[in-house]
Amino acid sequence: MSKERNTISKFIEEHYLHFNAAALMDAAKGYEKHLEEGGKMMITLAGAMSTAELGKSLAEMIRQDKVDIISCTGANLEEDIMNLVAHNSYKRVPHYRDLSPQEERELLDGGFNRVTDTCIPEEEAFRRLQKHIEKIWKDAEAAGERYLPHEYMYKMLLSGDLEQYYEIDPKNSWMLAAAEKNLPIICPGWEDSTMGNIFASYCMKGELKPTTMKSGIEYMTWLADWYVKNSEGKGVGFFQIGGGIAGDFPICVVPMLYQDLEMEDIPFWSYFCQISDSTTSYGSYSGAVPNEKITWGKLDIDTPKFIVESDATIVAPLIFAWLLNY
Repeated sequence: MSKERNTISKFIEEHYLHFNAAALMDAAKGYEKHLEEGGKMMITLAGAMSTAELGKSLAEMIRQDKVDIISCTGANLEEDIMNLVAHNSYKRVPHYRDLSPQEERELLDGGFNRVTDTCIPEEEAFRRLQKHIEKIWKDAEAAGERYLPHEYMYKMLLSGDLEQYYEIDPKNSWMLAAAEKNLPIICPGWEDSTMGNIFASYCMKGELKPTTMKSGIEYMTWLADWYVKNSEGKGVGFFQIGGGIAGDFPICVVPMLYQDLEMEDIPFWSYFCQISDSTTSYGSYSGAVPNEKITWGKLDIDTPKFIVESDATIVAPLIFAWLLNY
């Protein structure tokens, strides 16, 4: 017996019948079926999904246990918190396609870093976080402690020190929802982020040691242990938003366990969906069709596979709306 659908879900079911719309619907139903059968799900976040305010739907997905682990870029890790504490100072530039180099330079001189149509304020966002996270890093080093990048972020959020700055409803911050649940996060290549650059600058000034921050190798070894413990039964699905390292790093844990650790019974990922505007191309991971992943020992022949070639800021909230029955 099918459940009664609410407004958005009903609209998707009635109108999303062909082409990428149908792929969206199929992927959402596949995700839902995977969870109903006891499976777990990883969501990977590339691009600038946090600045696109995906937290408005992703935070509720986390609260309702629709996601068990997240892999994200360092930018997505920090930019959700930046939006939480500096939202009112962001600048939107709807005519971004028409900006001249001179106008781009004027944004920089005004303290704004542009992400498509949205400019992040340097002082209110980056520097506001910096003074709080710096203390947490230095306190850990003084105590001889080491943590993963997201664990420092969790400490900052759970301390309550940022509450004085909140400029959005905190229920719309996916990082805050994740911190409150202590949701596992994988953040490969964290060094390629503003906070990563800032941490590196403190190391170059001799104020911090690189070893105070746990590394990507430690993320991979932690993920390997997590996957072994969570892949029984229905297994773990893989819901990839965008491409790049946020997806490529964690999906490789399966062939690593199988080929390099010789765990020949380790299950493949048991569901796969990618939302991407990267069309199939030459040598691009983001543009690779799901079947290519069979040859790398990531997916199996009968793994449910979906690809939605569209804008993730449109597609992901709709799939989440289906899963949340909005």
